[in-house]
Amino acid sequence: MRLKSPGWRKLLIGIATAALAAGAVTYTGTTSSAYADVQVKTDSKTGADGKQYWVENHLVGGDVDKIRSENNGQRKEWLLVWAGDENIADTAVKDVKNLPGTLAGGLNKVKNALPGPDFLAVIDATKGSPTYGKVVNTATVGPLVENEPHHMQYVWHKGDTIYAGALFLAATYAFDVSALPELKLKGVSLPTQTLGGSVPDAYWVLKDGTAYGTYMGGPVAPGPYTYANGQTVVGNGFAGSPGEVVRFDQNAQVLSQTSAATPRGDNSKLCENLPTLGQPTCANPHGIQAREDLNTLVTSDYAEPRNIILDPVKQPSPYLRRPTVRTWDISDRNNPKLKSVSYLPDGPRGNDYDPLYAESRAVMETTVTNLPGHRGAFAQTMQGGAVFYTPDITKPDPHWYEVWDDGASGKALSANNDSVGASSNGGWIQTSPDDRFLYRAIQGRQKGTLGPDDPGTTGGFYALNIENLLAQGPDWAGPGIQTKEQARSGADNGVLPTLAGAAAINPGTPGAGPHWGAYDNFELGEDGFYHETTSPDRVAVSNYFVARSGLDGDHKVNIVNLTPDGRASVDQDFRDEFTGQVGINFNRKSWPHGDFGNAKPHSELFVVADADVK
Repeated sequence: MRLKSPGWRKLLIGIATAALAAGAVTYTGTTSSAYADVQVKTDSKTGADGKQYWVENHLVGGDVDKIRSENNGQRKEWLLVWAGDENIADTAVKDVKNLPGTLAGGLNKVKNALPGPDFLAVIDATKGSPTYGKVVNTATVGPLVENEPHHMQYVWHKGDTIYAGALFLAATYAFDVSALPELKLKGVSLPTQTLGGSVPDAYWVLKDGTAYGTYMGGPVAPGPYTYANGQTVVGNGFAGSPGEVVRFDQNAQVLSQTSAATPRGDNSKLCENLPTLGQPTCANPHGIQAREDLNTLVTSDYAEPRNIILDPVKQPSPYLRRPTVRTWDISDRNNPKLKSVSYLPDGPRGNDYDPLYAESRAVMETTVTNLPGHRGAFAQTMQGGAVFYTPDITKPDPHWYEVWDDGASGKALSANNDSVGASSNGGWIQTSPDDRFLYRAIQGRQKGTLGPDDPGTTGGFYALNIENLLAQGPDWAGPGIQTKEQARSGADNGVLPTLAGAAAINPGTPGAGPHWGAYDNFELGEDGFYHETTSPDRVAVSNYFVARSGLDGDHKVNIVNLTPDGRASVDQDFRDEFTGQVGINFNRKSWPHGDFGNAKPHSELFVVADADVK
């Protein structure tokens, strides 16, 4: 097994360390001529290193009250999008993948190679608003730049802090959104505060306002690291293995760090590490969701991150993509205890392609059920292109069954798609609050993935009806999908999920669908205030993964409307304020904070100001 290029490895580690070592990395720019009357408001906090960190609001059209009154008195709903500045390290990957060629070619092509600020875009998501789809604020963070903004939590409730992770810099930001469209910074966690892990991914907010976060990468320094609970693990360094679970307070201050490593190691064949570890591990937690009423946390292992991000030229070993899901006992919230490590099964097409595309490979996300009578959870695989279910996460050793193949939704997204789920590049998966539907976003298969004649597939959003499956209760024992025909057709046997609706994103462009999403858990009541709903009627999706992995996207954000029975259609009214095209385009020259060019929208949330929600 070859080692990765040290130059590529140093790129990621250097990004994370250089900004901190340098102190304040500043950027320069002028207020964009495309936006008039931009009011700038800055809120800062002192970090653990004694330096100032800030969020700087760039409010378009005047002060907050003026922006909030643009809808004839109707209260507003907002879509927050956590986005990164596109830079030379992103665009150069395209040249590396198309050798012969040089990085110098990338330098000549990129339009905004200089470092720029990352930001939370605040977009008017109010139905019927005359400014529907307008970017009304870009809240930039500093002094760190080129964070590679990644995920926030999966859903927002009134009073919640917004937790937002910086993938490459191993930082977590905490934002106060009570007075939207203006944001304030509550705090920031720096890499020096989470030495037991790196590469933060996703967050789950608890009812007390604290949050668990997954740090997919290993301890910052290679070698042994001892956690506060007494566990000692040997890791292979920043962005390596094994990762951890971190609990944060409402200001992003660390309450606890817990290694995700299995005490005796994981399967040596299925869990490869580079460099090799004495105890092989698949512990690279990505997705995270909890059932507090069951005192159970579920995390899904995706990949050893540095060896995926830093090798865009050739496919790394398939065994750097993980097939594992972990359950935790969180009776003691500050001391999660690992209960089980489950290996997802390979399905009926497991040997048809490279092992990288077996159904079990790359468990990116997991989602729990919500109602008290349900104890199940779902998991999905990015390269494997399949959905799995376990009926009871409280069992000592949960058994997972394949219940859906992404290929079964292919024709519903595009008549030109095949019915093969391999390498569907699915990301977001989420149960609806009423447990009726399972929502899914897939980017689609890139052209040439399964062979030189592979045309690829169109990606998009789809919804599955899961009522019959959940009705089987916690003792359901399968079977799941057994044959290739079941996988391709969407096996309707009266129990397994059925396709309720689908909406193509970027039809005809293989691999350009959405990676992430969020459902709208608010509805406007007759009293003029927003209230939470258990039946969402729309979701937002974003078409971007991680450019440096070689899987980028068109950098658009779309809204998909849902009917009560789960049918889906792209919202034709949610249009870019400059191009007039459907979807908000983050590839633009100008932003409220200046002419910094293209940005990369990774994750999103529907949020309402505290004064406007009951």
